Amino acid sequence: MNYKAIIEKVFVETKRVPNNGKIATYIPELANVDPTMFGVHMTDLKGEGFGMGDNLEKFSIQSIAKVLSLTLAYKIVGEKIWKRVDVEPSGTKFDSLLLLEVHKGIPRNPFVNSGAIVICDILISHLKDAKVEFLEFVRDVSNLPDLVYSDKIADSEKAHGYRNVALCNFIKSLGNIENDPTEVLDFYFDMCSLEMNCQQLSHTMTYLANGGRKITDGSKIITKPQSKRMNALMLTCGFYDESGEFAFKVGLPGKSGVGGGIVAVYPQHYAIAVWSPKLNPNGNSFLGMKFLEEFTTHSDFTIF
Repeated sequence: MNYKAIIEKVFVETKRVPNNGKIATYIPELANVDPTMFGVHMTDLKGEGFGMGDNLEKFSIQSIAKVLSLTLAYKIVGEKIWKRVDVEPSGTKFDSLLLLEVHKGIPRNPFVNSGAIVICDILISHLKDAKVEFLEFVRDVSNLPDLVYSDKIADSEKAHGYRNVALCNFIKSLGNIENDPTEVLDFYFDMCSLEMNCQQLSHTMTYLANGGRKITDGSKIITKPQSKRMNALMLTCGFYDESGEFAFKVGLPGKSGVGGGIVAVYPQHYAIAVWSPKLNPNGNSFLGMKFLEEFTTHSDFTIF
């Protein structure tokens, strides 16, 4: 099937849709992004790709970085990781505190903010310098040796991340944060500040379409069973309280970020990244969600 023709057709059609989303202004630096940006890029397992629109413009990947931090923590800790964080959909907002007390400080999954904060804590406990070693890991996975944290975005989040501060301290009070909350949050905000474009992001996530291995040299990032579980988590938990709808309409494992990016994976075939900064009420890219729904509908490139 000619996926390039399908991408072109769906991209043009989606661009005509009135974009009723809103920029994530609660992180001031994100409010400065041009709201008309819209890009998409697919990378297959041969490393060949195709992109349209603003697919070479960098953006803040935000919560998509949680996939990478979980990958590294899972690689280091193995199955013991699930004693610290659960694997269930939350059914609540990404920064909700509601279920933490009920579940005694165990976040519902690693992709809500509370879960990602616990993952950061795990990395700090197991690495000499988590910020440096995590960045080195992402540089290796992405083949982007010059990748750096964005100080502007991280500082913007640190100045206004009151709910994340509350989450971390609350989990600490319940015994599921081992390190100093200030250190954990500093790492968490830096992690979320990473910037990539659609081409780079789709290429980075191909390891989850390739059984946990890099497509460039076949080197193992995580095991095949771990890759399977990562994809399962993205399918059930990657879009917060809209995860079920994404699975229903798109039918792919994926992860969104409030910077307007979405990455989705079709195991043994491809990874695709979409970016449009305006978000729907659930915090997911308005046009990105529509593009992926139409793309899998027209192409049948879906796990179902």
